[in-house]
Amino acid sequence: MNILTFLSNIMIPLIIFYIIGYGLLSKTDIFDAFVKGAADGMKVVAGILPTLIGLMIAIGILRESGCLTALANTIKPFADAVRFPAQVVPLALIKMVSSSAAMGLLIDIFKQFGTDSVEGYLSSLLMCCSETIFYTISVYFLATKDKEHKAIKGGRWLLAGALLSTFAGMAASMVLTNMML
Repeated sequence: MNILTFLSNIMIPLIIFYIIGYGLLSKTDIFDAFVKGAADGMKVVAGILPTLIGLMIAIGILRESGCLTALANTIKPFADAVRFPAQVVPLALIKMVSSSAAMGLLIDIFKQFGTDSVEGYLSSLLMCCSETIFYTISVYFLATKDKEHKAIKGGRWLLAGALLSTFAGMAASMVLTNMML
C-alpha cells in the first residue's frame, strides 16, 4: 500500500516536470503557451456561463419544489418491479444533467438511509458509472459552435449512444447492488 501512496504523491510533480522538460527540449515558450491556453479557456467559460447558471437554477427549483419527489413516487411501482429503489430515481435523472446537483442528492440519500444501505450503495455506484451527458454535450457543442462544423458531424447518434451507455451503467449498478447486498 505504501507504493500506491508514494506514486499518488509524486504523480502531479512528475507530470509538471515532464511538461516543462518537453517544452524546453522542443524550444517552446512554456509560459506563453500556458497564458494562451488559459485565455482560450476563459473564453469558453464566458461562453457557457449563462447556460451553467440557468442549469443550476432549474435544478434548484426542481429540488425545492418537490417535483423530484413526486416523480420518484410516480415511478415507484415500475422501480420496485425492477428492484430499483424509488428514492434513488431523482439522483439517476439529475446525474445526467449536473454532477454537483447529483452530489447534493447523494449526500441527502446518505443522511437519510446511510452509506451501507441499498440506496446508499446503489447511489455510490450510479455516481461513478455514469456521466453528466446533457452538460457534457452542451459544453462540447458550445465550445465547437464557432469552429468548422466537421468537428460535430455525425452527432445525431451522440445523445442516443450516451443515453444507452448511461442506462447500461445503471443496469450494471443495480445488478452489482443486488449481488452485494
